[in-house]
Amino acid sequence: MTTQALTFPAVTAVGNLDAYIQTAQRIPMLSEEEENRLARRFHEDGDLEAARQLVLSHLRLVISVARGYLGYGLPHADLIQEGNIGLMKAVKRFDPARGVRLVSFAIHWIKAEIHEFILKNWRLVKVVTTKAQRKLFFNLRSLKNALDQEQGYGEPHLTRQQVARIAKQLGVKPEEVTEMESRMQGHDLALEGHPEEDGDHAYAPIDYLADSAYEPTQVIARQEHERLQTEGLEAALETLDPRSRRIIETRWLADGEASTLHELAAEFQVSAERIRQIEVKALQKMRARLAGLADGNRPADSN
Repeated sequence: MTTQALTFPAVTAVGNLDAYIQTAQRIPMLSEEEENRLARRFHEDGDLEAARQLVLSHLRLVISVARGYLGYGLPHADLIQEGNIGLMKAVKRFDPARGVRLVSFAIHWIKAEIHEFILKNWRLVKVVTTKAQRKLFFNLRSLKNALDQEQGYGEPHLTRQQVARIAKQLGVKPEEVTEMESRMQGHDLALEGHPEEDGDHAYAPIDYLADSAYEPTQVIARQEHERLQTEGLEAALETLDPRSRRIIETRWLADGEASTLHELAAEFQVSAERIRQIEVKALQKMRARLAGLADGNRPADSN
């Protein structure tokens, strides 16, 4: 039995985002049978045209998902582009034998790529370091809007009760919610003026903000900080016994995930509380050594 080939409109370069969205919206949706047939052609026969049709038929899904992240101040086109990367990854991994439609499978990959793009390019990336903070980062606005609708009115800032409810729901501390809200309500300032502006309007902060990086006292302070980060840290570690040094290195200086108190307790066959006590004393000893170095007491050279 022969199957009729699907007809997709030609997708060529478009001049603006609106034209792209209109083009994507005209691409027909796939039935479950068509979707499964294309997926089998791609995975069993390596048919790239089948993969292309799967991607094209779900471009509207990416547009819809990306629209939900416009509040982060990043261009909609960039969000769509990253979402499309997630869609292509989903098509590559999609297995119709699991009984799940591609739309349900792909949405995870689309959101994951958009999340990663936002975290890499938005100014708040430095404060989003844990899984709980990422969850707070991506849900704070929607949760506040839901609470405002529930109350029938909205406040410019979260109330104490709203902070407590959001913190409980997301499993973070109330002060983390407050800090994240204050950072998210901040505004970026353009340092450079618009190239078409002239006269007084052409001056932007980049023209009158001084660069203090090469000011002599800043250079000296930076050099001293770098010294403490290298030889100072090593000198402080040398003041510790092997067990204490092992605890500090695995708890505070590990490149990957830090060891827990219980893991170290099992390694040294002592209680977790004993490991904590050793850690506290070791840190105190290191701080004292670093304080001495900061006052100019460099470690003596060994000849």
